[in-house]
Amino acid sequence: MQQPQNAVGDLIREWRTRRRMSQLDLAGEAEISQRHLSFVESGRAAPSRDMVIRLAEGLDIPLRQRNRMLLAAGFAPHYSERPVNGPSLAPAMDTVRAVLKGHEPCPAIAVDRHWNMIASNEAIAPFLAGVEDPSLLQPPVNVLRLSLHPKGVAPHIVNLAEWKAHLLERLRRQVDTSGDSTLEELESELRAYPGGVSQTRIVHNEGTAIAHMLRLKAGDAVLSFISTITVFGTPLDVTLSELAIESFFPADEPTRMALQRLSMPQA
Repeated sequence: MQQPQNAVGDLIREWRTRRRMSQLDLAGEAEISQRHLSFVESGRAAPSRDMVIRLAEGLDIPLRQRNRMLLAAGFAPHYSERPVNGPSLAPAMDTVRAVLKGHEPCPAIAVDRHWNMIASNEAIAPFLAGVEDPSLLQPPVNVLRLSLHPKGVAPHIVNLAEWKAHLLERLRRQVDTSGDSTLEELESELRAYPGGVSQTRIVHNEGTAIAHMLRLKAGDAVLSFISTITVFGTPLDVTLSELAIESFFPADEPTRMALQRLSMPQA
């Protein structure tokens, strides 16, 4: 179906508004005149392929949405998108699995742009043993849904209100950045789950200011974790640019020792 004449202009204006940039700001980033940008947004001028790419870079638009912008302007996509389990991405996925393995005995997972789990290491398994609803563990496993669902990991999270607030805040930033409707629907779903969200400002002391802590019941023990997210930046591939690894590290010595015990072969 043919795109409306100013479809690309509408997208540029939408993303510029989302980024809280004026026409003058964006024109400066793309090294064009504000007048010309105004003509592009209104449909009075058709941008070249190079200009669309420069405007998308100036707006820091995700690669998937840059391809959409190019299509709206009548050009072929510039950035490749390959199946995550396809043969051409096999070397990259081997690297991802090696990184996950290297994090053991600490739990680590790889997720796509919608927080569906692509891969995990063996250290994650003990923490999924208490999941009540087995459907939450059926692929594709959405790790945010699994974490906050009342029949998932949520009953085992000691600081559930605080952790839920942290995840929802992170998800809201991602929705604002990407404009992804699937993430927006996921956010609405997660907010409706029981467990509440902490309404008070979280105050960290010097020992916890580095990150939000996840406190998880494991038998009679309470394990404390901080998490980090690693993004594989690549300028030309949509799939790899959307892949992330989340790693959970022990926040105290008892948790470190517990992870070591869990990683030991069972007699």
